[in-house]
Amino acid sequence: MPLYEHVFISRQDLSNAQAEGLIEHFGTVLADNGGKLVEQEYWGVKTMAYKINKNRKGHYAYLRTDAPATAVQEMERLMRLHDDVMRILTIKVDAHEEGPSVQMQKRDDRGDRRERRN
Repeated sequence: MPLYEHVFISRQDLSNAQAEGLIEHFGTVLADNGGKLVEQEYWGVKTMAYKINKNRKGHYAYLRTDAPATAVQEMERLMRLHDDVMRILTIKVDAHEEGPSVQMQKRDDRGDRRERRN
């Protein structure tokens, strides 16, 4: 089955438990349609670059899935209809990277972004 990565932003006035509940909800939607949730990460509340629906912040969530296209389409359809979800992004990937995403890594583990010049 194809591999996908999803990021979605939910409203800032939700509690952490409600935001993590959305991850579980969309994971069950995938499972009901023949896919599976490989990994999930809750990134927390982050400030956005611009307002979306009068919100300056949002709960960010990241999903790695292994699902057929029909299951992903159904999940995206339900995300668009859900009142608490403000934005979604789905990317098809060739392989999932091992370990945590870049957002979850500590700053020290990322390495230097550029080399120091003498």
